[in-house]
Amino acid sequence: MTAFRFTPDSALVDDIVPAANVETRRGNLQPDMLLLHYTGMRSAAAAIDWLARADSKVSCHYVIDVDGRITQQVPEALRAWHAGVSSWAGETDINSCSIGIEIQNPGHEMGYHPFPDEQMSAVVELGRDIVTRHRIIAQRVLAHSDVAPQRKIDPGEKFNWALLAEHGVGVWVEPSRPHAEDPGLPDDAPLACIRAAQRQFAAYGYDVEITGILDAKTVASVTAFQRHFRVARIDGRIDLATLATLERLLATNVSHTARDAGAT
Repeated sequence: MTAFRFTPDSALVDDIVPAANVETRRGNLQPDMLLLHYTGMRSAAAAIDWLARADSKVSCHYVIDVDGRITQQVPEALRAWHAGVSSWAGETDINSCSIGIEIQNPGHEMGYHPFPDEQMSAVVELGRDIVTRHRIIAQRVLAHSDVAPQRKIDPGEKFNWALLAEHGVGVWVEPSRPHAEDPGLPDDAPLACIRAAQRQFAAYGYDVEITGILDAKTVASVTAFQRHFRVARIDGRIDLATLATLERLLATNVSHTARDAGAT
C-alpha cells in the first residue's frame, strides 16, 4: 500500500509522517490491545524515517520522541507491521488486534537509559486517549517483549509501567521481592510443580505450553514477565516472588471478568 496523508486519530498528535507498510486489519479484528515498544535507534527522526519506508518491512501507529512530541504514521483503523511473530492469549495476529507505540530510546544495544519525564507524560496521555476510545482493558496494555518473549526485550526494565497504571493505562501490582535463598524451580523440579507454574503464565496470556519442562519458551516468558512486572531480578527462574506477583496479577484478571459479567 502506498503511503498517504490522513487525519490524525488523536488531538495529541504533533505531526503525521505516513508509513508505506499499511494494510487492512485481518479477520474482522478490531484494536483491543495497546502494544508498547522502544525504537532501538539513535533518534526518533531516524526511527520515523525507517518506519515510513517500504523497504523496512515494518511500521507503527505512533512514535513518541524524548521531548514528548508525537508523530502518527498509521491510522488506528489500519494494520501496522510492528509486532512481528507474536502471540498473546491464543491470538497470533497481534498486528490485527493492536495499536502500536514506538517510544524513542536507543535500547539495550546502544546505551539503554530511563525514559524522560516529558516522554513518559506523552505516553500516558496518548495511551489514556487510545484505551479510552477503544475501550482497551488494562490487562491488554502490553510490552513487545510480552507477546514476543523469545525475540524481543523492549521497552525493557527501565520503562515506568507503574506510572502508566496510576493514570489508568495498563495494570500494575506491587511486586514481591526476590530472596537470595530462593533461586527458583530447578530444572529437575517435579513435573507437577512446573506444570502448575506454566498454567499460571498461560492463564495470564503468555505463550507457554504445559510441558512440565523448563523449556526455552517457558524461560523466555518468565523473563519477559519479570522485565515487565518484577524487575528486581530478571533471570527467567520461577521463584516464589515471581509466582506471588503473578498471582496478584491473575486476581486483577478475575476481578475484571467479574465486573464485566455483572454489567451484562
